[in-house]
Amino acid sequence: MERGIVVSYETIRRWGRKFGSTYTKQLRRKKPSRRDIWHLDEVVISIGGRKHWLWRAADQDGYVLDEIVQTRRDTKAAKRLLVRLLKKQGLVP
Repeated sequence: MERGIVVSYETIRRWGRKFGSTYTKQLRRKKPSRRDIWHLDEVVISIGGRKHWLWRAADQDGYVLDEIVQTRRDTKAAKRLLVRLLKKQGLVP
């Protein structure tokens, strides 16, 4: 509309059906490999006025592999994240 082109919702739906599969193929995550680099991050967040710890694992491309939110900060939670991540990925980077 900014450029003077009027497009109906039906046109948008048709474009989605026509080009949607191409976009999803490009957005799909590549398979994990042993050369991948993982970054682990820990952040304190406030939910409902209470402190929570957010642990997040991301790869070198910024794709979030897994995350976990806990009310307590302990090594069990960090280990739980890593064990779950290794099971999910199937191989160690």
